[in-house]
Amino acid sequence: MAAAAAAAAGPVFWRRLLGLLPGRPGLAALLGRLSDRLGRNPDRRRRRSPWLLLAPLLSPAVPVVTSPPCCLCAEGVHRFQWIRNLVPEFGVSSSHVRVLSSPAEFFELMKGQIKVAKRRVVMASLYLGIGPLEQELVDCLESTLEKSLQAKFPSGLRVSILLDFTRGSRGRKNSRTMLLPLLQRFPEQVRVSLFHTPNLRGLLRLLIPERFNETIGLQHIKVYLFDNNVILSGANLSDSYFTNRQDRYVFLQDCPEIADFFTELVDAVGDVSLQLQGDDTVQMVEGMVHPYKGDRAAYCRAANKRVMDVINSARMRQQMLHAQTFHSDPLLTQEDAAAAGDRRPAPDTWIYPLIQMKPFEIQIDEIVTETLLTEAERGAKVYLTTGYFNLTQAYMDLVLGTRAEYQILLASPEVNGFFGAKGVAGAIPAAYVHIERQFYSEVCSLGQQERVQLQEYWRRDWTFHAKGLWLYLAGSSLPCLTLIGSPNFGYRSVHRDLEAQIAIVTESRALQQQLHQEQEQLYRRAGVVSSATFEQPSRQVKLWVKMVTPLIKNFF
Repeated sequence: MAAAAAAAAGPVFWRRLLGLLPGRPGLAALLGRLSDRLGRNPDRRRRRSPWLLLAPLLSPAVPVVTSPPCCLCAEGVHRFQWIRNLVPEFGVSSSHVRVLSSPAEFFELMKGQIKVAKRRVVMASLYLGIGPLEQELVDCLESTLEKSLQAKFPSGLRVSILLDFTRGSRGRKNSRTMLLPLLQRFPEQVRVSLFHTPNLRGLLRLLIPERFNETIGLQHIKVYLFDNNVILSGANLSDSYFTNRQDRYVFLQDCPEIADFFTELVDAVGDVSLQLQGDDTVQMVEGMVHPYKGDRAAYCRAANKRVMDVINSARMRQQMLHAQTFHSDPLLTQEDAAAAGDRRPAPDTWIYPLIQMKPFEIQIDEIVTETLLTEAERGAKVYLTTGYFNLTQAYMDLVLGTRAEYQILLASPEVNGFFGAKGVAGAIPAAYVHIERQFYSEVCSLGQQERVQLQEYWRRDWTFHAKGLWLYLAGSSLPCLTLIGSPNFGYRSVHRDLEAQIAIVTESRALQQQLHQEQEQLYRRAGVVSSATFEQPSRQVKLWVKMVTPLIKNFF
């Protein structure tokens, strides 16, 4: 009896500690997890390590909000304001945020934005394809640059393009050859930067053949910016992404501070990248350490400083702007300030850029994602999607070890981008099936089938590349937060590649409905995974694939 009483008192003890932690929701969430675990079956507890619950402690302490209160510091939906301790926070009106739904809409919007750009076009992608649709984009850029020179009052339009070196150099006709005419014709207005991972160097660089060298690390950020308008997506600049490869896209209209931030971020990565010349050679910015010829540690330190300077300076600017806008006169209410015309209207939506560049020891996206997954409460729902289901062990443990409900959307083998590929790449969909089956088996062994559900996307003659998540708080039928951008939640995204996405937090019901409709549209084409799924003939994985997958899963 005494032992039983002590066991029952354990959770009460932990819960009492929660009231002592008003400024540390991460720590409070950790104690909540431990409290729940004390009351669980001890055999179940032995299966999962409780150390995975320490993820929230990676984030800095969240300061207690002090008066005067403001919309950015309100209780309720905006419980995520701790993110601004790591990155700049951009408050905007939800009327400036539009969720796109199709590749065609994405393509047409980009062309239209290029045609009316007056000051800047900034495009970061893995690569630019070599087909007629990609040529249309290049032609739009050329036409707009030409008009900027012929205008009565030249606009000073600048075009900056950031791509990956290895992917952008693949084949005789490639991203570089597509862009050379622009560089040759407009050398003062066009910049093409090719990021080369510092991890591909020396003998490794000499021995690994084309295509396979892309497994070491890539520039994977996808951001498309036109004056003060920004598109964040996971889509590359290639024909399938304009026609029948499903992705996600969000359009931020008239958001100058966000546009400035991503311009500076792309410039920073560009400064530590190889610069394409008009004769198809490359060279580094003067004074910059070479990524694969120079000292690796020195290069990574320089890159870290360049990128973190952008993040930290933007964070300080936004904090000052916030203070000036909402706290400059404590006697004025927000409504009085807005009516007076000398303050911005109170935002109902907040944008947080999350950057992940592990080669440079920048892991903001990883910290925020792990904390979000850990602090998702019982009754909350997380809809997580990835075109390449290969979660890191940390993310996997959090999904299996925390309390929210998960609906995970992934590509069926037939809509995997590698389906039907030649050579070894053709076996990659089977490797993903093997990883999926292992995860499903783990879910079943823990008795979590009701809480964690896998779904497979399928659409005839399409492929699937969408990634991100939607968070529905307990009791809510609409999401208040989404992550959208380039990361796939896998080892590559966390450890090898350069990634960027944004967290959108919104109180606007209209924008929440947009996000909900986006989620429903994707999941509508999915089927629930069960044990019967893996009995289908198309899901039989060859023995050699099963044996090789653990060795190579961190490279794709």
